[in-house]
Amino acid sequence: MSFLGFGNGQPQLSSEQKIAAAETELDLVTDMFNKLVDNCYKKCISTQYAEGTLSKGESACLDRCVAKYFETNVKVGENMQQLGQTFTNAGKF
Repeated sequence: MSFLGFGNGQPQLSSEQKIAAAETELDLVTDMFNKLVDNCYKKCISTQYAEGTLSKGESACLDRCVAKYFETNVKVGENMQQLGQTFTNAGKF
């Protein structure tokens, strides 16, 4: 299933709508990735570089940061889908 929730009984979309939805989804994923990189870099990487490779501490911090970021993103996405379904079902009689 798509991040935007298309499919599963949704009306058919034209090719232009599918392309626009795919572009929107790509923009959202790219934005999420850029935020992840920025936030985890600020949190885990020292601004005073001592060597060209990551230290064990930096590497572990990045692993935890990325895992938490994705876990949170999944939970928020699930909650948004539930809210969307609640509103959709509330409109049906």
